Amino acid sequence: MSDPTPRPTIEHRDFRPIHISGYERAANDFYPTPAWVTETLLRHAPLRGPVWEPCCGDGAIARVIEAAGLRVEATDLGDRGYGSGGVDFFAQTAVPAGCQAIVTNPPYGDGGAERTSRRASSQLLAFVRHAIALTEASNGQLALLVRFTWIAGQRAAALLSAGPLDKVVVLTHRIMWFDMGPDTKNGQHHHCWLFFDAQRDRAKPPEVVFG
Repeated sequence: MSDPTPRPTIEHRDFRPIHISGYERAANDFYPTPAWVTETLLRHAPLRGPVWEPCCGDGAIARVIEAAGLRVEATDLGDRGYGSGGVDFFAQTAVPAGCQAIVTNPPYGDGGAERTSRRASSQLLAFVRHAIALTEASNGQLALLVRFTWIAGQRAAALLSAGPLDKVVVLTHRIMWFDMGPDTKNGQHHHCWLFFDAQRDRAKPPEVVFG
């Protein structure tokens, strides 16, 4: 029998990527990105700072970038005690003044109350499309953490091919989104960083590296 209890509507831009883990889901599907994931990006994709992190959460990605010596402008739609809250990425018409790169783990839109594959795909596509537009307008860089299988979809492939995609950094280890000791579940998906650079030589094909 279905549960008749009304479920609250959750704003899709607060979603974070996670799937069935055997544990109760955190509010708004928020799961910080492990440090090694961002460190892998930095090893393979030299960033021009300052960097804008528009879905900063508790600062998991931003802190790693700052530790590497780059200044970070951290914002988010919500407020988790780090950066500036109440900033809607979709409402921004330009990157923050001085920023030369955008780096984030974008909302996948497939958690909580709106977990449907079609809606999730459309929401992530909208985020990537807006991020690419901002990157092109600023002649800057963009790094987005996505599931590796996502880039094979027809709409995703068309969008990525039309943008200044410079490199795909494939993570050879699956991401463990939280640590529950010996009961921790393994990650279910492979991920990659999509790295765009508006200043790249577009006559050259994007590079694929493994990290």
